Amino acid sequence: MSGFPIQTYHNFRSSVVPAGKVLIGGNNPVVVQSMTTTRTIDTKATVRQIIQLADAGCEMVRMAVQNKKEARNLENIKNELLKKNYDLPLVADVHFNPDVAVIAARFVEKVRINPGNFIKGNPSKKEYNHDEYGEELKKTEEKLIPLIEICRSNNTAVRIGVNHGSLSNRILVRYGNTPEGMVESAMEFIHIFREYGFELLDLSLKASNVRIMTEANKLMVERMIKEGFYYPMHLGVTEAGAGIDGRIKSAAGIGHLLMLGIGDTIRVSLTEDPVEEIPVAQKLVELYGRKKSPEINTGAIVLRKIREYAENEKLKSPYNVSAGLSEVADFSLEKNYVWHRGKKITGFEKSAFPVKEISEKDIVITRLDYDDDQESVRLRAAAEFAFLQDIYPADGICLENRQASADANAQLSLDILQALGLRFNKAEFIACPSCGRTNFDIQEHLKRVKEKTAQLKGLKIAVMGCIVNGPGEMAGADYGYVGSGRGKINLYKRTSLVRKNIDEASAVEALTDLIRENGDWPE
Repeated sequence: MSGFPIQTYHNFRSSVVPAGKVLIGGNNPVVVQSMTTTRTIDTKATVRQIIQLADAGCEMVRMAVQNKKEARNLENIKNELLKKNYDLPLVADVHFNPDVAVIAARFVEKVRINPGNFIKGNPSKKEYNHDEYGEELKKTEEKLIPLIEICRSNNTAVRIGVNHGSLSNRILVRYGNTPEGMVESAMEFIHIFREYGFELLDLSLKASNVRIMTEANKLMVERMIKEGFYYPMHLGVTEAGAGIDGRIKSAAGIGHLLMLGIGDTIRVSLTEDPVEEIPVAQKLVELYGRKKSPEINTGAIVLRKIREYAENEKLKSPYNVSAGLSEVADFSLEKNYVWHRGKKITGFEKSAFPVKEISEKDIVITRLDYDDDQESVRLRAAAEFAFLQDIYPADGICLENRQASADANAQLSLDILQALGLRFNKAEFIACPSCGRTNFDIQEHLKRVKEKTAQLKGLKIAVMGCIVNGPGEMAGADYGYVGSGRGKINLYKRTSLVRKNIDEASAVEALTDLIRENGDWPE
């Protein structure tokens, strides 16, 4: 926590979050947001989907706005919604074109801009001297001034939305593709807005990697505390994917930060119908979004005989532990339940955990006890294990849910460790949730890719809808499957484009061929 007590986030935020349209929503302390997948030029389809989202409990809706024509059409969308008595806040999501953001700001409650692509930089530049760096920032400021003026006159909020996958080249050169770089990217824009006296801001720092996302948000809050201001935070694990894995990743990132007191709006990004995101987000708000510390039934199992533990074939190394209850019974040679097993812990102060009882030579497995339905336990266990890892990192997880089988608990343990990048038991998929920029049915393509490749343990495959975050978020993936146009797919080997504009009908087969050609498909 870089020296900041966990409670600081709760206390600081409650007193300094600015009021305004940024936090418009229902009665929940944390606002649930989602995003349309329709073309924003299609008024009828977009209005219909926004109404579906609102009826499902969504409190703020974001739309991809790609050009001036779509930006102007926001007025029609807003008017149609008002005719139907829907007045929820709308957010225009703009990349690459500051002029589009200026038009959109007249019609919506908030405009999201991405510091990584707000202006066109030199992507091939390998170094910046002081003057060159300052010159690029000056160009950024010049492009921001018209947006600041229109937002001020219309009382429109701005979200400074940093994505790990699309940092500007100047940030990458100076800070690398790191959480620190994400914070600096946001701070550059914050300082410009503050220089012109514009305060109606909120911030998001998103990544497909859960640990990068949580670290970036914690660093961002600490930086704001250091500089004496605080803006509302929007949380999300971008490209989380679909199904159980997407929900676990989202809970591990969003739930963890909400427990720390970070987060004012959230979006669960699933590669599914956006309506399916809402109940997951609502559950996270119910559990952790009411600005109070939740309760966790937790304990720790300490394994003293390390040699025998390490020789167990199921568990190859201390940090690669997944312990379902039956596995623990096989080798739990000495149990010492610290962390007050069986008692509920609140407040989450470090003093609540008697860590002195644990030797550095011991292997510690965090034990989490539940008696709840499996869907709820997936979210709770992912968020709470991620949270506890932040306080005192353990070597594994032992999950006990009395409403599920030992096998189901063991598999969920594995899934949580995979979401946090601690152990891989199947292929890892990075997949965006789709939006108005996507030119193919990404849900169907993700399903096909998973059917063919899910057994490739440890391999990371990115299935992306467009170029906004695709190449960047694929930086940690072994292979990329990216929409390049209507019905066309590009294939990447890591960050290198190796096959271009493949017809979507044969794209999955081309991907599996590429994996085989590179020796990553065990026979």
